[in-house]
Amino acid sequence: MAEDELETLPGVGPATADKLVESGYDNYQSIAVASPGELSNQADIGDSTASDIINAARDAADVGGFETGETILERRQEIGKLSWQIDEVDDLLGGGMETQSITEVYGEFGAGKSQVTHQMAVNVQLPHEQGGLRGSAIFVDTEDTFRPERIDDMVRGLDDEILQATLEDREMEGSIDDEETMEALVADFLDRIHVAKAFNSDHQILLAEKAKELAGEHEDSEWPVRMVCVDSLTAHFRAEYVGRGELAERQQKLNKHLHDLMRIGDLYNTSILVTNQVASNPDSYFGDPTQPIGGNILGHTSTFRIYLRKSKGDKRIVRLVDAPNLADGEAVMRVQNEGLKPE
Repeated sequence: MAEDELETLPGVGPATADKLVESGYDNYQSIAVASPGELSNQADIGDSTASDIINAARDAADVGGFETGETILERRQEIGKLSWQIDEVDDLLGGGMETQSITEVYGEFGAGKSQVTHQMAVNVQLPHEQGGLRGSAIFVDTEDTFRPERIDDMVRGLDDEILQATLEDREMEGSIDDEETMEALVADFLDRIHVAKAFNSDHQILLAEKAKELAGEHEDSEWPVRMVCVDSLTAHFRAEYVGRGELAERQQKLNKHLHDLMRIGDLYNTSILVTNQVASNPDSYFGDPTQPIGGNILGHTSTFRIYLRKSKGDKRIVRLVDAPNLADGEAVMRVQNEGLKPE
């Protein structure tokens, strides 16, 4: 949308329109879902003016009203399903990881959470016919976990049929048996993963806002952003806010961060994947004492919760703990040099 179209909103002149666009509010829908406080701070305007702008944007974007269930069902047809390339796990998730949703993967150290994020950053770029979303990925790295070498391993570890289809989709010449071709393909995959390292929780929140801007810039491109990954979501919050005295502030900031991520998913039909750390519950006498951190804030905001548990050797148990329309269940996969593989 051109900036001068924003000036049709009440209280928005050229200067305010410039500030809104610079802050990422470059269309009616992004303004419509903002809060007056956010818009007031970003555009340096009063709360009352911000409310008027938001209400006008809601009318223009036709959001905020009631819809029939049939209309919502039709809109849900736009939701993409990102395959794990493991039939048992895809079946567990109703076809794969959904766009416009937050998928949380939690588990203890070494369970394979970062392996999942790397694999999804590869899978999201695959053609639709091969279970991908033919989109790029944004990777917010909070624990220095991103390794381009793993992307290399996982691209090369894809089935030959998928690799050949991907070459054809990208109109790249050569054969998957040719090393030079494979190096070019790996480089192409890496080029479509936008990585940023978060140094603290405030920087992490800022990067979520930058991710929204980046998704907006690529919305109409050949490779729109179809996945935003945060690995891990809670590491900085856990380290910086220690003790019960700081729990409320931590949860408020975490809640805002999650809603910023959710907004990206809703606005740009993007899948949001976050990993989460765990703690051991000492009061648990029976069953698994491992519990995800983040409390009810994260539990309520995550659309899908997946618990990764170590098993024998390279086996991992993928347990669906919570989903709005799916039954709980378990699947088995392997974490190998070539990536995530069926049992």
